[in-house]
Amino acid sequence: MKRVLILAIVVLLAGATVSAETTLEWWQFWTDPAVKPVIDSIVTEFESAHPDINVNVTDLTWSNGHEKIVIGFASGRGPDVVELGSDWIAQFAASGQIADLTDDLGADTAGFQGWDMATYEGAIYARPWILGTRVVFLNRDHLTLAGFDTTWLPVSFAQFYDAIHRIDSAGRSQGIYGWGSNTAEKHRLYKKFLPFFWSYGAQIFTDDREYCVLSSLMAVEALKQYKKLHDLYGYVDSQRGIEDAFLNGNVGVILSGDWLLKRIELEDRDINLASTLFPGPQYPGRSFKGGEFLAISEMSDHREEALTFIEFVTSPENQLRFCKANRSANPSSLTAQQDAYFQDNIHLQTFIKQIQFAKHPPVDPDWVYIEDEIEQAVEDALFGDGLPATALLKAQQQISEIMEQ
Repeated sequence: MKRVLILAIVVLLAGATVSAETTLEWWQFWTDPAVKPVIDSIVTEFESAHPDINVNVTDLTWSNGHEKIVIGFASGRGPDVVELGSDWIAQFAASGQIADLTDDLGADTAGFQGWDMATYEGAIYARPWILGTRVVFLNRDHLTLAGFDTTWLPVSFAQFYDAIHRIDSAGRSQGIYGWGSNTAEKHRLYKKFLPFFWSYGAQIFTDDREYCVLSSLMAVEALKQYKKLHDLYGYVDSQRGIEDAFLNGNVGVILSGDWLLKRIELEDRDINLASTLFPGPQYPGRSFKGGEFLAISEMSDHREEALTFIEFVTSPENQLRFCKANRSANPSSLTAQQDAYFQDNIHLQTFIKQIQFAKHPPVDPDWVYIEDEIEQAVEDALFGDGLPATALLKAQQQISEIMEQ
């Protein structure tokens, strides 16, 4: 009788072990009706391939997602896997809240782009997923009316400014502006200025990160030129408002992301569209680069399972599925970029080429505060009484104080 009881207990324990499951908590931001079904499908397929792992998905919003992540980590109830914007990685790495994945991901870097944004103090803290940049969009009909031939595109700042000037001159009496210029819109205005800033060779910090050099001669010249476009030729509105005006034929040239291609397709817009790389004093210039990354909580008890899940989500096949659903132009996977979906679309190709000539903000835990100062400087120069040099010098002093704290 005792042997039978022991055997029964062993069987029960074995059954419990076999049926034991791991639940991963994944917090992510993609709730768009066109994209969420793909996210759900990827999760379902992962669970089918790994029956011992369940994935519980929590959807975040860009309005308060960062705050929820901060609270989740601070309370010890954060996710195992979390989607992070590129400019958040340093904040959570410096605080020790996301895991150092250098030993896990270091050997895989050749197949993906974006590792520079995921690296803090020499260690890798996240895997690149979907990247993003901005390119120049032009209305070809306005270029033609301004006297340019049907294949012309600007390759230098001089040509860029000339095109905007000529479009504005030819069309202003009909309500057509040369340039779409962002209003003081938080988290967006600085992204419009930094391509000019970087293309003129300006830097936020010295190479050794010891000093802020935001008010260098090159930086001042960049803001002067940006202000010139704004003052003389600018249709001033929010990002959405600028894009509406461009799609309605009221603006000739804008700087925007791949979401504009999505709008054109979904809204069936009839526009003679041209796209090109952001120019510079010498071709090419440097556009803004960011992206979405997947990281693992330092407190997660399921590190190996989380790594397996991240590899599945960011595989070339699943990146391609995601990009097709979202009309995204920049998968981090180099293999995915070779698919005919990207190769056969000239505008997606512009984005893939632009990412090679794009820069990202410093990977710095204080970037959110640094960003505010840069944005305030641009706002002062465009909408206030500040001269470009004065506005940048004030921001430089503020950033230097942030660095010293």
